[in-house]
Amino acid sequence: MSSEKEASTSTTNRKLSCSTCFDALWFCYSPVHQMQQYYRLGVLDNCSDKWRAMVDCLLLKTKHASQVQEALETKEKSKTHIWTFRTPEEASYHWKELYGHLDEPEL
Repeated sequence: MSSEKEASTSTTNRKLSCSTCFDALWFCYSPVHQMQQYYRLGVLDNCSDKWRAMVDCLLLKTKHASQVQEALETKEKSKTHIWTFRTPEEASYHWKELYGHLDEPEL
């Protein structure tokens, strides 16, 4: 029972660490990352999103623990999911729209 309590408190009381933001910022300026971005997108990365994440993390470090937890929960809830969830009917409709021509017999 105590392990359940520890698991629930560990998910609610997350420790804020800026080392991941710093690592991402450091890697952003590496030649490997910049060449990947140039190859994929045709432009170099200015790393502004990494700087923003680092500054946000450092600003959160100055806040009270309850404010940090609220900010982290709000950030977690605002993340958009990479998948679009559909009902079976919606999925069937979109599947037929995209690949329905494959079911038609060839002439």
